[in-house]
Amino acid sequence: MATTISAFTFLFAFFFIQAVHGAAIGVNYGRLANNLPPPPQVARFLAQTTTITGVKLFDADPFVLQAFAGTNLSINLAIPNELIPKLTNLSFAQHWVHVTILPHIQVTNITRILVGNEILSTANKSLIRSLVPAMQNIHTALTGVELHHRIKVSSTHSLSILSTSTPPSTGQFRKGYDTQMIKPMLSFLRATNSTFMVNAYPFFGCNADTLDYALFRGNTRVFDENTGLVYMNMLDGQLDAVYSAMKLLGFTDIEIVISETGWPSVGDESEAGVDIESARDYNAMLLQHVTSGVGTPLMPNRTFETYIFSLFNEDLKPGPRSERNFGLFHPDMTPVYDIGILRSEGELPMPVRSTVPPEVPDQGQMKQWCIPKLNADIKALQENIDFVCSQGLDCNPILPGGICFSPDITRAHAAYAMNEYFQAFGRNSYNCDFGQTGEITTTDPSYGSCKFN
Repeated sequence: MATTISAFTFLFAFFFIQAVHGAAIGVNYGRLANNLPPPPQVARFLAQTTTITGVKLFDADPFVLQAFAGTNLSINLAIPNELIPKLTNLSFAQHWVHVTILPHIQVTNITRILVGNEILSTANKSLIRSLVPAMQNIHTALTGVELHHRIKVSSTHSLSILSTSTPPSTGQFRKGYDTQMIKPMLSFLRATNSTFMVNAYPFFGCNADTLDYALFRGNTRVFDENTGLVYMNMLDGQLDAVYSAMKLLGFTDIEIVISETGWPSVGDESEAGVDIESARDYNAMLLQHVTSGVGTPLMPNRTFETYIFSLFNEDLKPGPRSERNFGLFHPDMTPVYDIGILRSEGELPMPVRSTVPPEVPDQGQMKQWCIPKLNADIKALQENIDFVCSQGLDCNPILPGGICFSPDITRAHAAYAMNEYFQAFGRNSYNCDFGQTGEITTTDPSYGSCKFN
């Protein structure tokens, strides 16, 4: 089932693309916390109060995507690792794009889809084998709806993809992954004019002796005897190690994006340099450095698109105390420390578009359900079922022995699954679109013991 994007969308995409070319600094918006403000409030705060121009999300929650509608903020959304094997099926990838992207595309500035996060670090061979085919299928699906020029496809990687990184000129990818997975990925990124995304954290690479080097404090220099180049900070060394590894495979023309970097402001006593002053120094100097145009010793005269980790402290994250304290802002949106990203008084905020997708009328307290359209294709409905059940929603009622399994027909099972998604993610029209196969009803579709939420 193909969908053609309207002329309005092309104009809207052009407007957004022109805006994002000037974007340099973004933020990672994680939500592993029980005390964060609602996404619409966060979106308004970022667009109107800060100079941040990009946001990286860790999922594709439709409520969050809708929250950023009209803000002009460049949105990078991630596909969870567990979905990657399913995306090796082109039909599923096309369905994912139809259900997840198309309902939001006219009003939310989605510019990049990130397939998985740090896949090589999982050591899961099935995920690793599936990554590039999944990326290719998402790109193919975007091409089918004429969005491949606006939305680029990539994946994020930790520095553990490198087997060596010191000195930077010796950087190389891990054997076994370099030619079998990373080289095909780089070929894909080059062919689609996309970027290589790296999570670079000097915080995790330093100790008490190299703390100043990691914090851009300028009183430490590291000499690379192979190139004769001098390094003034650890981030440059990490980026140049990645560049060296890419060069070994013949890919020096692909832009490197810093998809995550940051410094915690609170931590355990055993963690070096974890305090508000160090976090402020790192992130403030980071912003100055990556936007200066100086570049790195091996990549001079360039800026780096950079996403700071993270927007908020997240109190539900596991691990050491520092993991819960990387945030630039407290949950009440007051700064943990000042790095100069709050707009000064009188400074114009980012323009906000007023166009939003049509919402279903409130109709008082009238209950609403999502069901398949009468003319919906059976194959598309089965794809709806597969998609919904892959999102962690409860599909047990439509499995054999479940209370909604009978009648055992695709349309009945799709009605249950589509409604579960509609109810779980907010009863908005775009959550019942399903590639134009769903419609909203005020007539309860429950039958017998099978009760619809």
